Amino acid sequence: MKRVALVTGGSRGIGAAVARQLAQDGRDVAIQYYSAWEAAEAVLSDCKRFGVQAVAVQADLRAKESTLGMKQRLDELGWEPDIVVHCAGMAHYGLLDDMEEQIWDDLMNVNLKGAYYLTRWFGPRMRWKRWGRFVHLSSIWGEVGASGEAAYAASKGGLNAFTKSMAKEMASSYITVNSVSPGAIETDMLTSLDSGDRERLYGEIPLGRLGQATEVAMLVRFLVSEEAGYITGQTIGLNGGWKM
Repeated sequence: MKRVALVTGGSRGIGAAVARQLAQDGRDVAIQYYSAWEAAEAVLSDCKRFGVQAVAVQADLRAKESTLGMKQRLDELGWEPDIVVHCAGMAHYGLLDDMEEQIWDDLMNVNLKGAYYLTRWFGPRMRWKRWGRFVHLSSIWGEVGASGEAAYAASKGGLNAFTKSMAKEMASSYITVNSVSPGAIETDMLTSLDSGDRERLYGEIPLGRLGQATEVAMLVRFLVSEEAGYITGQTIGLNGGWKM
């Protein structure tokens, strides 16, 4: 049976790598993007080269109405995702004392509440089909905490707990729910690091390098497969040994 995947944050970084990989595996792919239409269009072109259908849907994951609009748009197209990969995310660097409340709310709404919306909108049909896969992109900071990234770490820690809870609720419908917890991955989030910062980071990671978005995509690829049907409620690290 051909599966249909929805990838949030699919216009760049890890989300784009996941979308391309799932398309390469023969899955039709819907890409959610917020504002980067040209980048989303480029990912769509890449996906279509594998002979699958691909669409891009704009949505602001901070807003209930916008996420519901995304669901309605996919309904109009006749798309019923049975794979949902939540890669969209926001980050903020700075001390909590200096953080505006709106920044905190935005991070929680995209990173954590976005997972709630995706589960509410797309979970019922998976239950009816008695098959589904949810994979949430977490972070090493959600497991160990991070000075200067309190909101980000808290949102990802909450996402890990949400993953376990939904795995328990949805198991009877043969829906698996897992999180992938990357460490330092070569994406836009690390472009601000200078050479000195990079060298120090390499020194903290036993494998001595940054991970690649394609490596995360390969893990997601397995978690959404038929073969991963006995894996659920897990937060799986991918960090070069940075956290063991």
